[in-house]
Amino acid sequence: MNKSILVSLSFALLMACGKKEKENEEYNPSATTTEATTDVSSYDPNRGEGKFHNVEIAATLDNTMATKGEEVAGVKCISCHKTTDEKLVGPGWKGVTERRKPEWIMNFITNPDPMIDKDPEVQAQLEICLVRMPNQGLNDEEARSILEYMRKIDGVK
Repeated sequence: MNKSILVSLSFALLMACGKKEKENEEYNPSATTTEATTDVSSYDPNRGEGKFHNVEIAATLDNTMATKGEEVAGVKCISCHKTTDEKLVGPGWKGVTERRKPEWIMNFITNPDPMIDKDPEVQAQLEICLVRMPNQGLNDEEARSILEYMRKIDGVK
């Protein structure tokens, strides 16, 4: 009986993770891809694509912000991502702040679609994970807090 409850809860979390804003709208990846979004000539693989151009981070961890990021991630991210290097639905988070610049991370988690369409490394990851990361509607403060939580996972003190 406990197993069926766990399976039902897991399914509900996965469905909520990818819930569309418009209930009657079918998801169509080709509808979100236009000539403008597939033009990779202006894409910056270090920064990604989005409004974040220069994210200032301190050498030491902001524990308050990391705690807030853990709370937000617990609601919006952890049903698909592990805090280790293991893949769940999406890739694990361990080491992400060592591989990616803060601007790239914040641009990706606040607006993943343009980067999925343009970034060759993200496209390769999509071939492994087989699921597009949905836009979770994170605001700037939530995204910055999640970045700080990722830094904590990577051992920043």
